[in-house]
Amino acid sequence: MDLFAHQDISKTQIPEAIEVINPATGEILAYVKKTNAQELEEKILKAYKAQKQWANILAEERSDRLMRFFVLMLEYKEALAEIMTKEQGKPLAESRGEILYAASFIKWFAQEARKVCGDIMESKVKDQKIMTLKQPIGVCAAITPWNFPSAMLTRKIAPALASGCAILVKSASKTPLSAYALELLAQKAGIPKDVFMIVNGDSNTISDVFCESEMIRKLSFTGSTEVGAQLYAKCAKTVKKLSMELGGNAPFIVFDDANLEEAVQGIMASKFRNSGQTCVCANRIYAQSGIYTRLCEILQKEMQTLKVGNGLEEGVNQGPLIHKSAVLKVKEHIEDALSKGARLLSGGKEHKLGGTYFEPTLICDVTPSMLVAKEETFGPLAPIFKFDTEEEAIAMANATEFGLAAYFFTQDYKRQWRVAESLEYGMVGINTGLISNEVAPFGGIKHSGLGREGSKYGIEEYMELKYLCLSVK
Repeated sequence: MDLFAHQDISKTQIPEAIEVINPATGEILAYVKKTNAQELEEKILKAYKAQKQWANILAEERSDRLMRFFVLMLEYKEALAEIMTKEQGKPLAESRGEILYAASFIKWFAQEARKVCGDIMESKVKDQKIMTLKQPIGVCAAITPWNFPSAMLTRKIAPALASGCAILVKSASKTPLSAYALELLAQKAGIPKDVFMIVNGDSNTISDVFCESEMIRKLSFTGSTEVGAQLYAKCAKTVKKLSMELGGNAPFIVFDDANLEEAVQGIMASKFRNSGQTCVCANRIYAQSGIYTRLCEILQKEMQTLKVGNGLEEGVNQGPLIHKSAVLKVKEHIEDALSKGARLLSGGKEHKLGGTYFEPTLICDVTPSMLVAKEETFGPLAPIFKFDTEEEAIAMANATEFGLAAYFFTQDYKRQWRVAESLEYGMVGINTGLISNEVAPFGGIKHSGLGREGSKYGIEEYMELKYLCLSVK
């Protein structure tokens, strides 16, 4: 099966097409047709009609089709991973890992589809029965990011499809090929084409139609806080249900009593995955004064093992950044920090490979006055702050409007509970730098978003609770 046989079209046929570019080489991989407002409204109407039929299918049948989708993702893992590496830039090993992670959501929610239950509750009136049931919310829309083009998509579509909803997905313009590949596999698994559709085009046009449509009852968005707030406001008129996973500024705290080797491995896993282009990666690393110097030394040595290059090449574990503006932001944060007294320990400039490659960078003596303390870098920059007391670390970690993910390392079990409860974040990693999986509820608080994805709670985001009061006189 050729995953892109249906996409074999030239730019002359679609003059306003989106160019999909390999960030590692600058090569144009494909041209993707834009969906205009009228076409999108027609697709929404098709989804509205198809959703009624999909919702009437037994949950067991929806579950079975999702399981077939899961099996196909595993069967085509290598092809899907190669597509991702070419359009997104991450190393092939990471792409393979993401495909497995993405597939895990399909499997998880295939199982959850069979578990959606209501309740019968004790009534206050003798001749009444009180019941609740859960029904699919209807047609949903999703807007997904470029940094995890498969996993962020399946984390949204799997609960929607499992619950009986239809869903239209606006994939990121920089990485649409992964989305189209999954759409093809879903259809091959028996999921009706009008129940799950990929669209692309002008972001403002598509989001406006999504937000203003009365037929779309739920919007899920992963992206910046600024854009999320705009979508939030636009959805107010139609009072949609919202799920939003927005910006992050994750602290990573290492206490004096931590296992330093394990802490450094946690930093490496959190900070440098996808070249630092993740919403939950360590953005601010806080080291207690007793281990500060040693931590910097171990981390500097470990960072020297990173190999920068094209993600398709053997042994590469740091690919290019997604575009030039990402490089400029990393440089801005480094220059600002150095101008205010930070010290450069390694890296600090664009890589000799050119393009959007950037050296993994370590800076120390960072202070709260620097940009990197306030803004999400989204690149391979590790800034180290020094702190003295637990209270100081918590205060610095919480000194942000964001509240997505936080991490800390300590061997003191009392401190583990104390700090975990004090950190103002939706997710906290304790003695680990990797927290994402399909079983856990993913999401943030404050300006980092609304709702949760994944876990047993994820399917609730796509359901409406209905109360039935039955007289039995």
